[in-house]
Amino acid sequence: MPDAHILGIESSCDETGAAVVRSGQRVLSNIVASQIATHQPYGGVVPELASREHLRAIVPVVRQALAEAGQTYQSVDAIAVTQGPGLAGALLVGISFAKALAFALEKPLIAVNHLEGHIHAVLLEQRQSENGDLHFPVLALVVSGGHTHLYLAQLQENLWTYRNIGHTRDDAAGEAFDKVAKLLGLGYPGGPIIDRLAPHGDPQAVKFQIAQIKHRDRRDHKLGDHKLGDHGPLPAAEDGPHVSGPNFDFSYSGIKTAVLRYVETEKLKPAIEARRQALAGIDTPTLEDIRRLSNRQILNLVASFQRSMVNDLVMKTLAAARAYDVRTLFVSGGVAANRELRATFEREAAMQGLPVFFPSRALSTDNAAMIAAAAFPKFLRGEFVSMDFCADAGMSLR
Repeated sequence: MPDAHILGIESSCDETGAAVVRSGQRVLSNIVASQIATHQPYGGVVPELASREHLRAIVPVVRQALAEAGQTYQSVDAIAVTQGPGLAGALLVGISFAKALAFALEKPLIAVNHLEGHIHAVLLEQRQSENGDLHFPVLALVVSGGHTHLYLAQLQENLWTYRNIGHTRDDAAGEAFDKVAKLLGLGYPGGPIIDRLAPHGDPQAVKFQIAQIKHRDRRDHKLGDHKLGDHGPLPAAEDGPHVSGPNFDFSYSGIKTAVLRYVETEKLKPAIEARRQALAGIDTPTLEDIRRLSNRQILNLVASFQRSMVNDLVMKTLAAARAYDVRTLFVSGGVAANRELRATFEREAAMQGLPVFFPSRALSTDNAAMIAAAAFPKFLRGEFVSMDFCADAGMSLR
């Protein structure tokens, strides 16, 4: 296998990333410029501001990644960049810069799907630990602020293929976390705040019911002892033609609405507004500040919301694993950093005898190391793109 240094560039949302990865398995550098401070006053990502911040950060971030890796523009073997999905303007910044570099340096250019990058974040660290003996089929849950997808993954001679067997019908899981945190006046980004506040509340205090999607495939398909991993074709990607197999879809707009109704019924809005104002008066609010400004009822609400979200993600993923007789489970994306989600997956998957792998927390959120790692199999196959390729904000993975 050739020894190749790939410079990865990631700019799909609100983090500007650059990294150098050697042969898809050794991270030599991984630099991320966060935009949290920019978007914090708005309680969410503002696309125009994200694009502007990428423009400011991309040159110094790439330079720092090369310096830390002991590489130069001339010494890297290829340049990889996120093509989609993501914010169109943000993607264009990374793609334009990568095209300019590849053209000026006469280096091959590799386009990477952001979702595949999240899956390869797990593979990257498994290779580093020399745990290369993966058992197929693999089921990958990609769960983040913008995505909640289930993919069956297969590998044949450096060619990874993916089949989507479930996706969110409305809000992604991470989006629901952020929106609930904003609704409760807890600050931004909401997911990590809820994760750290939840242990201080009672997860049984408020009963939430998450919508169960009655998909035609799930209703008509009898699981029984039939193992789809061994018999019959795998299902097509979500936007492709129907092929036999059940779907395991998600829906999180309902629980967000249920939290809003609880706030209204319990008349919590004055306390929420007071907390929002108090936090706005603190330059850099800490978790202890947020906790101090949150009463027992809010902490119980947060804990109950998180427990419902985690249970739904784990239940549906493990049901899909049983239906398709998968032998390995990956959980990746920003929400994969959630401590309760990790603990619940590890406990419940172990009861099914199913090995489950997560990326480290540093590689769970958006980063360029995962893009460079996902590019390596493409590099081996000579799968390069021409200079006229475009950003694809709604790009699917297949």
